[in-house]
Amino acid sequence: MTLYMTQFAYTSDAWAAFMKHPEDRSAAVMNLAEQVDCQVRALYYSLGEYDGIVILDAPNEAAVTAFTMAAMAPGHIRKAKTTVLMGAGVMFDAMKKASHTGYKGLEK
Repeated sequence: MTLYMTQFAYTSDAWAAFMKHPEDRSAAVMNLAEQVDCQVRALYYSLGEYDGIVILDAPNEAAVTAFTMAAMAPGHIRKAKTTVLMGAGVMFDAMKKASHTGYKGLEK
């Protein structure tokens, strides 16, 4: 399984609804993830361009994309961005592999 970070931003209507009826969305998010073969590792809220993040353990891009599509379908999320997360070991292996290519950039 691979870790993915999905950042999300709610619509102003969603925030208005939360203010009228505060709701912990953790169980709903975990249930959705399980339905598409993902597991929620963390759910955090933040301030700024995005209102929160979900860290998912997913078997592939199709599963994490299904999670994001299903989450956005009701219309309360205005945007989302998903990023694959790589551990230090994966990045180290990539650096070693890249160092053996001998690839040269454009000459000036």
